[in-house]
Amino acid sequence: MQHSRRQPSQPRPLRTFIAIELDEAVRNALATTQDDLRRALPRDAVRWVRPGGIHLTLKFLGDTEVRRLDEVKQALSAATSELRPFSFDVQGLDCFPNPRRPRVIWIGLKEPTGRLRALWQAIEDHVAPIGWPTEKRGFHPHLTLGRLQRGASVAEKQATGRLVERANVGWLASMDVSIVSFIKSDLRPGGAVYTTLMEAQLGGQG
Repeated sequence: MQHSRRQPSQPRPLRTFIAIELDEAVRNALATTQDDLRRALPRDAVRWVRPGGIHLTLKFLGDTEVRRLDEVKQALSAATSELRPFSFDVQGLDCFPNPRRPRVIWIGLKEPTGRLRALWQAIEDHVAPIGWPTEKRGFHPHLTLGRLQRGASVAEKQATGRLVERANVGWLASMDVSIVSFIKSDLRPGGAVYTTLMEAQLGGQG
């Protein structure tokens, strides 16, 4: 009597991305801004992102096979090894795609030296060849505060757009950047849970 061999089950792919993790001062500033907007906007029109879950995403990878994690780590190490640390300012409020048709409310970033864009480009240059092509829409650094609910009415969307246009959100915080993280995201009923798989030092230190 023949017995069929059970094939070993393959680990499920991980949902991953590459990002700069925010410090406490930036997260607190974002939380305060969210509270101000929440009080001014129609109730329940926006699904707000938990401040602890806001990152400066540099590359969303999505489903990543476990056997390929080391490839991504090596690519990230190579991308960051020759780049210097920098800092950015958190300032400005806007919507995607625009305040007339708001879907995403975000805070902008200002980094005048070009090092943030150089970091993004280096990551793209090292990750694209191993299977994650560069997105056509390019790089627009921002921190997502919230997303309009799918059931938001036209009036709620218009009110949101008007508030964003009128808001004068100047400088909120500054942050020094010396580390880029490779992060796993587990989507759960209570919200996403993030686990840092690797930290890459700018300049290749550490």
